Amino acid sequence: MTAPTGLPDRDPLPSYLAPLPKTIEDLGLRFAWLIVAINLGGTAFGFWYYSGQFAATPTVMWPWVPDSPLATLFIALAIAAWKLGHEQPWLTALAFFGNIVLGLWTPYTLLVFHETYLAQTDFLMYQFLFWSHLGMVVQAYVLHRITDFPVWGVAVALVWYTSNLVVDYHIPIVGDPHHTVIPVPRDEPMFLGADALGVIAAGETTFVLLALFLALATRVKKCEAVRERTADR
Repeated sequence: MTAPTGLPDRDPLPSYLAPLPKTIEDLGLRFAWLIVAINLGGTAFGFWYYSGQFAATPTVMWPWVPDSPLATLFIALAIAAWKLGHEQPWLTALAFFGNIVLGLWTPYTLLVFHETYLAQTDFLMYQFLFWSHLGMVVQAYVLHRITDFPVWGVAVALVWYTSNLVVDYHIPIVGDPHHTVIPVPRDEPMFLGADALGVIAAGETTFVLLALFLALATRVKKCEAVRERTADR
């Protein structure tokens, strides 16, 4: 069912699953093609940003290199598919996972290594990367309006982002680990006995689990809402 405005209805989800005001969600959905264009622009910038890492990575492993650009590409394609009347739950789930995981992991990493990043990176670029990635989290919280997060769709996203964790930090398969380049040696001691690689791996693993919880919790709450509506009839 669609609302009179032509926008998808907003299910009664708890605030931790739908933290944005309805007016912000509606705005994002009304200007969906603008959101698509912005994300495609971010994707193009991201692939340029990763050009040096592509050059140093075996071609067969390239799909696991541009994490953030793929996340913005996923959401651009997911929203475009919805606007064209062909929403793809697996693609929307990939977009949700990607924008939650990378939207949080990048600011987390920028903060963990902030002194080194600020010494090596232009201050404006640092700020751009920080806030633009948090913006990815914001747009992820609009996707519950266009999908029900079926379990099989969530499974597709989980398989992809689990494979990302594996080749980034555990079994690179070909070459070195394929995580985004960080500004310190991987084995540099950090805190709680962890090295730099362990710290960023812990962050990404946490955010993948968070995305999994949010997607499945949204699914459960949507199913509960359907049952309540059916019982009231």
